[in-house]
Amino acid sequence: MGSPHRSSFVVPLLSSLLLAPATAQQPIQGLTPAAKQASHQRMVKELAAIAERAKTDHKYHGDQNAKRLWAELAAQGDKAPWKLRLDASLEHLRLGDTRVGIAILEQGLAAVEKRTIDGDIDAKNALRFYLGMAWLRLAETDNCCARNTPESCILPLQGGALHTATEGSTKAIPYFLAVMQDTPPGDYWHLGARWLVNLAHMTLGSWPAGVPEAHRIPAAAMASKTAFPRLPNIADQLGLDLFGMLGGIVADDLDGDDDLDLMISLWKTDGQLRVWRNDGQGHYVEYTQQSGLLGITSGINIFQVDYDNDGDLDVYVCRGAWLYDGGRHPNSLLQNQGDGTFVDVAFAAGLCEVNYPTSTCDWYDVDNDGDLDLYVGNEASAKIQAPCQLFRNEGDGTFFDIAERAGVQNLGYTKGVTFGDYDVDGFVDLYVSNLHEPNRLYHNAGNGRFVDVADKQGMQHPIESFGAWFWDYDNDGHLDLFCAAYSTGIGDMAAHWLGLPRPHPESMRLWRGDGKGGFTDVTKQVGLDVPVLPMGANFGDLDNDGYLDFYLGTGDPYYYSLMPNVLFHNVGGKAFVDVTMASGTGHLQKGHGTCFADLDDDGDLDLYTIQGGAYPGDAAHNALFLNPGFGNHWLAVQLVGTHSNRSAIGAHIAAVIEDGGTVRTVHRDVGSGGCFGANPLRQHLGLGKASVVKELTITWPRDRKQVVLKDVPIDRTIRIVEGQDGFVELPRKPVVLGGK
Repeated sequence: MGSPHRSSFVVPLLSSLLLAPATAQQPIQGLTPAAKQASHQRMVKELAAIAERAKTDHKYHGDQNAKRLWAELAAQGDKAPWKLRLDASLEHLRLGDTRVGIAILEQGLAAVEKRTIDGDIDAKNALRFYLGMAWLRLAETDNCCARNTPESCILPLQGGALHTATEGSTKAIPYFLAVMQDTPPGDYWHLGARWLVNLAHMTLGSWPAGVPEAHRIPAAAMASKTAFPRLPNIADQLGLDLFGMLGGIVADDLDGDDDLDLMISLWKTDGQLRVWRNDGQGHYVEYTQQSGLLGITSGINIFQVDYDNDGDLDVYVCRGAWLYDGGRHPNSLLQNQGDGTFVDVAFAAGLCEVNYPTSTCDWYDVDNDGDLDLYVGNEASAKIQAPCQLFRNEGDGTFFDIAERAGVQNLGYTKGVTFGDYDVDGFVDLYVSNLHEPNRLYHNAGNGRFVDVADKQGMQHPIESFGAWFWDYDNDGHLDLFCAAYSTGIGDMAAHWLGLPRPHPESMRLWRGDGKGGFTDVTKQVGLDVPVLPMGANFGDLDNDGYLDFYLGTGDPYYYSLMPNVLFHNVGGKAFVDVTMASGTGHLQKGHGTCFADLDDDGDLDLYTIQGGAYPGDAAHNALFLNPGFGNHWLAVQLVGTHSNRSAIGAHIAAVIEDGGTVRTVHRDVGSGGCFGANPLRQHLGLGKASVVKELTITWPRDRKQVVLKDVPIDRTIRIVEGQDGFVELPRKPVVLGGK
């Protein structure tokens, strides 16, 4: 429960706030050092207790269910039904006991074939499919995990990606062929087996010729339809090829030296949240022990923001996702102390009075008072009432949940949240993506209340959805909206490549905004009506042409979901083209936290992705794809709010350029990108062949005042401070990552 002054709090009218006299924001000082330390120690203690319980009862990491099923198998002996054998096998596969799982499946299949236990053709095919899957995953364990190379698991498989330990893939192939023999061509399992038998041959270097022609997926079907340079994976050169499960990523300046550091979360209840400092010489040095974060365990998702307006970046950690009523884990608010250390102030700040399973969040100055408020996306289900929370920043170091009063509780299984003023009325709006039910588009009524207009706008789909974000994909100055679908899989991917009907026709959605409150579904028009199963997702301009590209990480928890992560290239704001194969970014492992960031300070964005699934047996190595450069120009803009929030979240940047004889404008809105992975708050603008920014307009978020700069030089990083004239150029420090 909140304090007395909070319980009597009334949501202010946003319109009156906008008309109020402007005052410069000041750093928030409210919490005492003693209160911060007490909060931190409490968090460490509670997280340790959660990690201890998770050893047995965690839905994905605990061994309780595996032990229970093993006991049931032992009790029933030879008469154990095939479904019990399948369930027991899958639990062992998920925990990494792959050969034990294979043995259980082989015994079950033999029993069904000998008719010693009940089972029909469906039982045979289920057992065959998972046997093929188990052997293929064993092949990955023996090769991609144990003998990881920069090319491992990246389509098209070549060089170091080819398996030297061949047992797993070789034994997988006959099982997939048997499934296809006994299922119709359009069946989901038939299509899935068809993809996986092709993949098994790829790992052995025998694709496509080694695949029977009737089952072959043509190379042309998977090939990129346009040229794109390959982005080599250099994570191993920097010691950033971390091996683990899913997690989040923040790339930003965490130590105040103007280069980009990393904070990485690898999802495991006893997994330490880790920090790497950029040494400015091309290396990343782990700084976890010195950071004050020992004992602060990882969450599924992390985001950076200067919530206290003191000039350094803090980090919010989301925990408990996918765990239903077992996910009442406290989230963390890591306050940056300005000396390279963090302290967890979440309990002291009032953010842990009620804990729900949290998937994601977003920050914005919702009440326009100069500090950032927090919307937390929680997962409600039949097992737990978990409304989303809107925490108003009280300006004294504490927060208060106003979601119910604001009308944005959204009792859904929330997977994505994003703020944006899509109708440019001065009041920020909110989109919420839900899994299993309609999505929400909360229009800000300007009186402290939001109204869901998703149904009216035709924007409730996709019903099975995940990440979402506002962006301006076509540079027309109006916010558009992207939402990822989550109702597809390997069978749909195979059907797409083969030109067959997809079992699950739902796709991601892209709505083009008109800046007046209206949206048009342009998904098919721009070429995005394709099957992808994204969890991690983010966007950035890889080729510096001024148009935002995006990357989707296929993070499905299902053990058999081996789908390449996908890179879409934005072609002039008119279409998106899949350049996955050409770019070498089609990593087969489960893609999660993703960020676009210029890690080597050379003027183009690199791509870092967290790889690995939800289970210990589905772990993988992270990847860092180095941008080779495209010969285009750029400008990086760091905004510092003084009247607006310090991070300048919600500010708009418009750069007028002349590119190839055409005058056009590049638009950006300040934020950290997608909802699973955090880009730097410093905005990177691709400028094509422009020689100068003719006009750079900054619209500050609090009062919409503008500053206009003329003839801004290119290929540099600049800092613009609200209320000050001109800009300051930050020193460039281009380096060779991993070099000496």
